[in-house]
Amino acid sequence: MGNGDLESWGSTKNRGAPPPAPPPASSTYHTESSDKQWTSWLVPMIVVANVAMFLVVMIVNDCPKNHNSSLEGDCVAKFLGRLSFQPLKENPLFGPSSSTLEKLGALERSKVVNGHEAWRLISCIWLHAGVVHLLANMLSLVFIGIRLEQQFGFVRVGVLYMLAGIGGSTLSALFITSNISVGASGALFGLLGAMLSELLTNWTIYANKAAALFTLVIIILVNLAVGMLPHVDNFAHIGGFLTGFLLGFVLLMRPQFSWQERRRLPADARGKSKYTVYQYVFWIISAILLIVGFTVGLVMLFKGENGNDHCSWCHYLSCVPTSKWR
Repeated sequence: MGNGDLESWGSTKNRGAPPPAPPPASSTYHTESSDKQWTSWLVPMIVVANVAMFLVVMIVNDCPKNHNSSLEGDCVAKFLGRLSFQPLKENPLFGPSSSTLEKLGALERSKVVNGHEAWRLISCIWLHAGVVHLLANMLSLVFIGIRLEQQFGFVRVGVLYMLAGIGGSTLSALFITSNISVGASGALFGLLGAMLSELLTNWTIYANKAAALFTLVIIILVNLAVGMLPHVDNFAHIGGFLTGFLLGFVLLMRPQFSWQERRRLPADARGKSKYTVYQYVFWIISAILLIVGFTVGLVMLFKGENGNDHCSWCHYLSCVPTSKWR
């Protein structure tokens, strides 16, 4: 199934969400008693904003008024009035039409490149294809995001969420040339990627490191594999994950255990440096890769280049070709 194939219920690429991801197994910090716990308010606000945006989309969609029932059947849950859903044959996720999503900011390559509507790289993160899509993404955000915000604060998690979402949108626009794409799962995969790099860069302060790493890697691999199913924009997942993975090295460094506990340790046991050498190396390499990656990706996109022309096999990352998925 090529990237240009239209979906059976429209031309919308659903950025499928990862299932709720628990914290890595045995992820207890040695310094847990001294870690500052932030109050999580940004993640709940993002959830509220996404739900509110979905209601706005459904009001604008107004299925009873704008849908021709003689062609594709009646609207679903008509008792909801303007909030009723498109026929399931058109949208099986209980949501609006593709044309409504496109009008309100869905990611569409031609409008970004030819229409100079770069804002769609951001607006698409706040749109969802249906109730099922919205619930899956928001549950995942609550499970993943609240933990990160409590540990690292709203500023770093907010920057992570937005930049990962833009990174996912950029890669999606480079490789998906005909379908539109919506959803927050690029940003969610960015949080998963940040969890992995945070584990690696703060390796020395974790207990049971191997178990924590194994659990998180399995969660990530399973979700990336699910992204290869039809109707799912896996390029948004991959772009968001890579962006979040690199940002984790930059934003989520923790001081060494000996530095955090320096007041409780004897003078000869105190660490001389707040961070280790490998943490600084990870930070520098990741910062360079982020700058280069965003610059190259955005330049290629706004020059109108097609990523598939530079990578003949990359389309397999989003959909496995098979005669059963047409």
